[in-house]
Amino acid sequence: MKKFISTVKNIFSIEDLRVRILNTVGFLIIFRLGSFIVLPGVDASIILNKSNNPEGIFKLIDTFLGGAFSNASIFGLGIMPYISASIVLQLLTVGVPYFQKMQKEGESGRKRINQITRVLTIAITIAQGIGYVTATIIPTGAVTMESTTMFMVSSLILLSAGTMFCMWLGEKITEKGIGNGISMLIMIGIISRFPGALIAEGAEKGSSGLLLLIIEGLVLFFVVVGVIALTEATRRIPVQYAKQVVGGKVYGGQRQYIPIKVNASGVMPIIFAQSLMFVPALIAQIWASESDIANYIGTTFSDFTSWQYNLLFATLIIVFTFFYTAITVNPEQIAEDMKRNGGFVPGIKPGAPTGEFIDGIISKITLPGSVLLSAVAILPTLAIVAGVGGEFAQFFGGTSLLIMVGVIMDTLRQIESYLLMRHYEGMMKSGNVKNNSSNYQVA
Repeated sequence: MKKFISTVKNIFSIEDLRVRILNTVGFLIIFRLGSFIVLPGVDASIILNKSNNPEGIFKLIDTFLGGAFSNASIFGLGIMPYISASIVLQLLTVGVPYFQKMQKEGESGRKRINQITRVLTIAITIAQGIGYVTATIIPTGAVTMESTTMFMVSSLILLSAGTMFCMWLGEKITEKGIGNGISMLIMIGIISRFPGALIAEGAEKGSSGLLLLIIEGLVLFFVVVGVIALTEATRRIPVQYAKQVVGGKVYGGQRQYIPIKVNASGVMPIIFAQSLMFVPALIAQIWASESDIANYIGTTFSDFTSWQYNLLFATLIIVFTFFYTAITVNPEQIAEDMKRNGGFVPGIKPGAPTGEFIDGIISKITLPGSVLLSAVAILPTLAIVAGVGGEFAQFFGGTSLLIMVGVIMDTLRQIESYLLMRHYEGMMKSGNVKNNSSNYQVA
């Protein structure tokens, strides 16, 4: 406890770090306040009284936004359109030569990609906003405007402005605060639901279930430890650099390592798989009245606790893990960069053989990584089956836990770097948090 108190004092004794932490807290408070501002023309009391519980991908979005989606807030879409646009641009930079060239142009190329991302964000916001208003707000009967068209136009303008403001908040947190701003906004939305979920779980268990609640807390603790291990686990590939004499000085000759993450795809496979899991039930509904099989499929895949649902969910995660790892990690490019800088893997020829060697390692570690990732994804379902409340069970795994762990670890790394730079003792006993590149970031 003394070490913890001393570390907190050291953190706030560094002026730059203290200002950044306060800035981050201030921006996050603004974001949370905005999530409670209801769109004009919507009766807030009706929205609150309705059992407005989103399902499928809508529930995932509402979790990321801390309830802003179901509250018909001006931040109802939050930074999700920006994340979608970023994913689209990321995929384009992998498969389209024009965007590949743009990415290699350095700072100017990155600025152009950012501009395209912002324009695409507005287009996606308008498209998602139309679906959001027509599918989740108008059916509740909470709209007080006489003209539905006027309500649609005003809502689209405000939702677009809210999304751009959230994007601006994220950029300001990255620039003047601590951590990746976009990821911080997602994390605070997820964490905001934790106190309510914990209180609801305690109320459900009652005083007689106190021991059971403590056991659930211990299980959650070990799950978090396991997710941290999965997030930080790497396979280090040794790289030897040849000695070079430049201007009478000898450079190189040292051995370094390339860290290949076991979970190189982060949370993206779960997000992709989750977005597809409502498709079987949706298609089955079309023929439900004509076919018993379709009715069975619709019923089975509408129940996220069924083994069929979870088997398909886990399979999709494994497939998407291999797919996303293949498009984001380029062994040939890594081998080419090593060769250009005079590096080589001991016992492996530079160039194509090195690329094949790295590709083989990635393939070997991706399989266990994908299986563990799918296990984390279905842990909330297992928790519900074991008797944990639905809201509290969401923190036992899935996208929410992976994002929280990733963001917190990245923030700790940044704080650690400030402490070590000012010659203070680090937060860990070793004095250093592993500086692995995080893959939880979705933007």
